[in-house]
Amino acid sequence: MSYLLRSASLTNYVEVARALGLDPYQHLSAAGISRYALLDHDIKIPAEAVASLLEASAHAADVEDFGLRMAETRQLANLGPLAFAVREEPTLRKAVESMARYLRLHNEALAMRIEEAEGLVMIREEVLNGVPGSLRQSKELMVGVLYRLLQLFLGPSWKPRSVCFTHAAPASTVTHMRVFGMPVLFNQDFDGIVCRAADLDVPLPSYEPAMAHQVRRYLDTMLAQSDTSMPDKVRQLVIAMLPLGVCSVERVAQQLGVDRRTVHHHLEQYGENYSRVVNAVRVDLATRYIENRERPLSEVATLLGFSSLSAFSRWFSGNFGCSVSQWRARRER
Repeated sequence: MSYLLRSASLTNYVEVARALGLDPYQHLSAAGISRYALLDHDIKIPAEAVASLLEASAHAADVEDFGLRMAETRQLANLGPLAFAVREEPTLRKAVESMARYLRLHNEALAMRIEEAEGLVMIREEVLNGVPGSLRQSKELMVGVLYRLLQLFLGPSWKPRSVCFTHAAPASTVTHMRVFGMPVLFNQDFDGIVCRAADLDVPLPSYEPAMAHQVRRYLDTMLAQSDTSMPDKVRQLVIAMLPLGVCSVERVAQQLGVDRRTVHHHLEQYGENYSRVVNAVRVDLATRYIENRERPLSEVATLLGFSSLSAFSRWFSGNFGCSVSQWRARRER
């Protein structure tokens, strides 16, 4: 399906493109994006077009960090409705949870999941399946924006425990060191940030209970009016739960607050079933993961929820009609 996002996602695109010697409007046109989208940050544009624009611009400029350069100067105001959600919460933890809840209002192609264990919080960001091609620039942009958001509240001296990306390391990490102020981890099993749980307990001075109530009512109304379908909700949960090895229809139903029969019933209304949704997510993620030759296939198998490498290999052959090595060889021709 086609996902949309606010054109505010293109903030700083023109400046970064020009600084690298590119004609930004030529690349916008090639991606099928009107230059007028830069004038109104609430215009909705296809996520696929933005992802294509960033990858093409990075290639043309011969850099591997175009998206991260765009994130470097982002401000809270660039998030539109999400800015209200973040400001009107009592603590940073609640603000991040609120951002995850209302993220769809800013970018339908993203999902955020927050996990806590042993005093650490993992904030994972996932690009939903349906956005084809390389997503390196999009992922670095979204993690860079998340880092900027946390640092705006925690101060310029704050540093997370780690910043993680699923793709391989670039030839140069100068921009990553400049933006994050610390070494970044590549070839990880998720894109996102790990920080101390205590970091998120900081109170937010902008919180006003009466205003917060009005903001939540407004955003909940906007969320209810969005066209999120049951297949989309299930896809988001499958993407988040596959690496954990707990991606059963029962667990998905539990997360949605319904029983499994309700999930099956709603999926049938869209001509879908749970197995097909899971398989479609695996097909999309598999092609992204195996493009990175440095990622062990045993790790890919785990990320896709398979109990063993042999089970993954059988599944891959059945869906793609070839082995992983044969698939990679065809891509290189």
